[in-house]
Amino acid sequence: MNRLEIDALLDDPGTRILVCCGSGGVGKTTTAAALGLRAAERGRDVVVLTIDPARRLAQSMGLTELDNTPRRVVDVDETKGGSLHAMMLDMKRTFDEIVEQHADPERAQQILDNPFYQSLSAGFAGTQEYMAMEKLGQLHATGEWDLIVVDTPPSRSALDFLDAPQRLGSFLDGRLIRILSAPAKVGGRGALKFLSAGMGMMTGALSKVVGTHLLTDIQTFVAALDTTFGGFRKRADATYKLLQARGTSFLVVAAPEKDALREAAYFVDRLGTERMPLAGLVLNRVHATSAGRLSAERSLAAAESLTERADDLDDPGDGESADDAPRPADLRLVAGLLTLHAERLRMIDREERTRTRFTSIHPEVRVTEVPALPGDVHDLAGLRVIGESLGSG
Repeated sequence: MNRLEIDALLDDPGTRILVCCGSGGVGKTTTAAALGLRAAERGRDVVVLTIDPARRLAQSMGLTELDNTPRRVVDVDETKGGSLHAMMLDMKRTFDEIVEQHADPERAQQILDNPFYQSLSAGFAGTQEYMAMEKLGQLHATGEWDLIVVDTPPSRSALDFLDAPQRLGSFLDGRLIRILSAPAKVGGRGALKFLSAGMGMMTGALSKVVGTHLLTDIQTFVAALDTTFGGFRKRADATYKLLQARGTSFLVVAAPEKDALREAAYFVDRLGTERMPLAGLVLNRVHATSAGRLSAERSLAAAESLTERADDLDDPGDGESADDAPRPADLRLVAGLLTLHAERLRMIDREERTRTRFTSIHPEVRVTEVPALPGDVHDLAGLRVIGESLGSG
């Protein structure tokens, strides 16, 4: 297996951005937090940006909340000069900040107060991913941190931010918006006259579908945003190039399961298509055992034999001395442990086959493994354990 050296990646001053992507439920958020903590305690100034709405990141870092402002994480070993901050993307607040920064106060207020803008900034498809790129670009531009770790949303939407600038731009530059915004550029009552005369039945139908008030809101919004949106696209394009540049690395996080590794293969292929630099695969929650000499088949056979003997001992006519015979409950306990051992061995074998299938298809992808832990990670100590596993591979 082609091994991924995580510590070398974290220690390299040329590594400035780490993007963790993967399907849901594979420990991606925990992995991002552990990477950030390990890098900080090895001397890097790190900020972890999560786009996942889950609160696990804040809890594991001992923070009461995460918001759109980086918050310093306490109890981090800073003896090597590093530091750790964490934040959660606030999509609407980021959109508002962009408007306030790139429009004069009067025009910015017109946009912020517009009902169509409020709806767009709060939940339009692709807005979250677009704002993630904006926030990443902002964090990088400050030069305040040596390393930015990005925790993306779960499932295939984790790579939607690669398409977000074009998708949002296509919407705002699209034919429908041009039709709706045309009257606003004429102005006043003449706008409605122009709309009626120039667009005929089509705009009449649109009025019935979206309503007169919404049409007016859209027209006002597009007119106010007209001088601002060009900056949106320019910055998004710059961030997209940043993701392709040296200094950026993508880590695909997966569990050793068929569906998760199928998703991981999709991420690997997509990143290759987009010419995004892939560092490797973090294979999370890998099971192992130190008692592998007893095979699953022998364990099940022994468990069956012990269960049968326990059943015999429950029968008062078995003729066995009560002083010499083991207790049926003890036999059943050992039989249960043997059954669990057999199930674990079969799980390990299944994981090994799945991992081998992935590495045979993608031999070029470097891999590091993190063993499964007995419980959830909910504090810095747990994140350090994950970080040590990532470092040792």
